[in-house]
Amino acid sequence: MKLNQLSDNEGSRKDRKRVGRGIGSGSGKTAGAGMKGQKSRSGVSIKGFEGGQMPLHRRLPKRGFNNIFAKEYKVVNLGLLQTAIDGGRLDAKKPVDTAAIVAAGLVKSPRDGIRLLAKGELKAKVNVTVSGASKAAVAAVEKAGGTVTLAAFKAAKPAKTAKPAKTAATPGADA
Repeated sequence: MKLNQLSDNEGSRKDRKRVGRGIGSGSGKTAGAGMKGQKSRSGVSIKGFEGGQMPLHRRLPKRGFNNIFAKEYKVVNLGLLQTAIDGGRLDAKKPVDTAAIVAAGLVKSPRDGIRLLAKGELKAKVNVTVSGASKAAVAAVEKAGGTVTLAAFKAAKPAKTAKPAKTAATPGADA
């Protein structure tokens, strides 16, 4: 077989539908958009619009409460911790803190901290420092011979750059 003899399987490639190419094409004139009106034009965005009537989602009362100060913890289970230790991504002899967990790839970004939960089984003796932990997780870590320390998570903030002080020689400065 030569390169000039290669071809696609029959029916694997289909030509695109060429709309608006005359009445004989089957999709000419209105190009498949039907008759007149807003929906036959391009750029239509009327999802939830009810012809000027108050939409259903605005007629229904608001429910619940959204706490803007709520902490959003990332969850790490004991089974995931053990898998990382077995895979060599975490060292059980060193203290396991937020930085070590992020470096091991168990969590992408810690948000407001990491919370340890008891799903799975932990066999290794590990000293863990996290923002939160369930009672069952603490009991499982202590049963394996390790410790759990709860510490507030401090996100690294970028350093502020000092602004140059205004001098009398600068134009626009008060004399």
